[in-house]
Order: sequence, then structure tokens, then C-alpha cells
Amino acid sequence: MLETKRVFLIVLDSFGIGEAPDAAKFHDEGSNTLGSIAKTKEFYTPNLKKLGMFNIDGVTAGEKEEAPIGSYGRMTERSQGKDTTIGHWEIAGIISNEPLPTYPEGFPDEILDEFKKRTGRGILCNRPYSGTDVIRDYGEAHCKTGDLIVYTSADSVFQIAAHEEVVPLGTLYEYCKIARELLKGEHGVGRVIARPFVGTHPDFKRTPNRHDYSLLPPKTTMLDCLKEAGLDTIGIGKIYDIFAGKGIDKTTSIVNNTDGMIQTLKTQKDDFHGLCFVNLVDFDMLYGHRNDVKGYAQAATDFDVQLGEFIKAMRMDDVLIITADHGCDPGTPSTDHSREYTPMLIYGEGIKAGVSIGTRETFADIAATVLDLFQVKGSISGTSFLEEVKQ
Repeated sequence: MLETKRVFLIVLDSFGIGEAPDAAKFHDEGSNTLGSIAKTKEFYTPNLKKLGMFNIDGVTAGEKEEAPIGSYGRMTERSQGKDTTIGHWEIAGIISNEPLPTYPEGFPDEILDEFKKRTGRGILCNRPYSGTDVIRDYGEAHCKTGDLIVYTSADSVFQIAAHEEVVPLGTLYEYCKIARELLKGEHGVGRVIARPFVGTHPDFKRTPNRHDYSLLPPKTTMLDCLKEAGLDTIGIGKIYDIFAGKGIDKTTSIVNNTDGMIQTLKTQKDDFHGLCFVNLVDFDMLYGHRNDVKGYAQAATDFDVQLGEFIKAMRMDDVLIITADHGCDPGTPSTDHSREYTPMLIYGEGIKAGVSIGTRETFADIAATVLDLFQVKGSISGTSFLEEVKQ
């Protein structure tokens, strides 16, 4: 096999491909993100098809490729969760045996009282809520009082919404850091998220200035192993936030999926040796959580166009891996993440074409394979599938 110099690992945030065996435990029976979006006229992904997306075990959407140029498989989440943090941690080699805490009844007084004391501001909402609905319903009161809109979701998150003219961005970020300090141990939520917005009632709109403050990964990840081995580790999109910066040399923020791929295409022109880890969050944030089937399908189509550009520009010693961190089926009544299998597509000059690796037991097999591609040892979970797919 050719010696691998660069691996591009692209996570299509929430791009599930069918309910997982334990979907019922998570109230996600029948979820199939790919199945829902593939039914629309907006969905057209010839490059994903060429790589083998529709040849993956269990995928009934789309038309199978007669001669896929990549190898492919179906990944099963072992961790006890279906959120972004746990999903990415598992992709990077950490299996979380305990779920992160969630707050369907809101956060306890012991947390909020200290938060109010340290910020000097009151609290509005403190319930699970849609991010767009919460500023519609509480935005006017926030602007009048300066109280912070604190809310959560089905995920392990503590979200703070504030108008940028009422609470300057820098101040909002400081409040998030305070919350992050408070939310540890028993109340260690996966992410504290700044959710700034602008506008006037009733036309408030969220801005791109969101910022996530994640828990530090509890164990070694593939990023740590690669960095320790002297290889480059580059994050594009939310990757830096998800891993709290741990194991990442360079990060590039993005404003949307299209920009994420523009930045990835720019990075593709750089002469680095290591991993470029990309998260494209629009699938989840803008379409999955809002049950926008057509929007999700169009986003997949738009990504596929840029994927075609990326494939054409790949070098001999590049490897591309495409996967997801969980599902978020926009075709079900639920607006929450869904417990689904995720795709794994791998392609490069040193990778065999048309090999199915079947159904894997954990997302962490991707991490083990990435380390194997670079011939790096590491104490992470997962079993490499490189022997099955290398030329």
C-alpha cells in the first residue's frame, strides 16, 4: 500500500442511514435519515453513490453502484448516547459507557443560583426548547430585563441565548465559561453553547457567532496519538470545540456547510502530514432538528457537488473517509437526534474499490484505522479495518 501522508475525515453531522439495533431504547424506532431525504426530488448525490453509499448493508435508499470506487461499511454506536460530543469522541476512539446528563425538567437550583450569582443576571426559561422558538418566546423579555435565556434539549447541553446588543459577544462567551466551570462531575453536560441573536420582536434571528464549550475528553483520542507522534492535526468546523482543543494543532471556524467544504478544499492545497478532521453541522442544526426534509436533501446535494471537486483534487497519498456521528431523521415527528447506524466510506489510491466491511461494532474502528494508516500506536478503543481495504 502507498504510504499515507494525509487523511481527510469528514463528518456529515447527523447523516444516519437507518435505525440501530437498540433504537427502541432511545425511542427512535423507524428512524432513517438517509431514507427520508432520498425520497425527495432535491436529493441527488452521484459522488456519494460512486463511493458506495447505497451499497452499504441495510441501505435501501438510492440505487446501488455497479462498481464503487471506494470501500464502505455500516458503523454501530457503542456509546450510551446519541449526541454530537459522544458521537465524535467515539469516532476518535473513546467509548462512553455512561450517558452524559440531560435535564428534561430544567437545571437544578444549585446550578442556576450559583450561575446567577456569578453573572449578576437573572434566568429566563430553563426548559427544553427549540432554539428558534425560545428567542421568539423569551427574546422580548430578555431585551427588557437583561436576564439570560437558559435552555436545554434532549441532548446533554446548557444553552445560553442572548441578544448581541444586550449582552456583548465577549461577555456571553465569559458567561459560558462560568457555566462550563460549574457544570462538572454529576452535572457535567457535554456542551455549554453560546446562542447569540439579533433583531427586534417578533423577528429575532440567531447569528453565526455560536460557540461551543465542551467537556475535556476523558481519555486519549486518536488526535492525541497523532499529535504525540509528531503528525499534524487540523480541525475544521466544530471539531476544536467538541474536543475542547485537546490534540488539535490548528483550527478553522466555518459559517455553514458550503464554507466548511471551501475551507477543506483550501486545506487540501496545503502541504501537511497528518489528519484533517471536518464537521459539517448544517445537516443537523438547520435541517434535522427543524424537520426540514427538503432542506436536508438539498444540503446533501450541495455537499456532493463539492465532494466531486475534492475527489478530483486528491493526491496519490491522500485517504478520504466520510462518516456521521448520529442520526437526526427530519421525516419523523421527533426533532431530536436519532439512534441510527452511520455510513463509512473510504477512498484513495491506496484503498481497494468495492470492498464491503459489513457492519462494525463501534464508530471507534475509524479511529483505529486512521492510526493504522499512519502506522501510529495508541491506547484507544476500536479495531482497524485497514487490512480489509488496503491495496
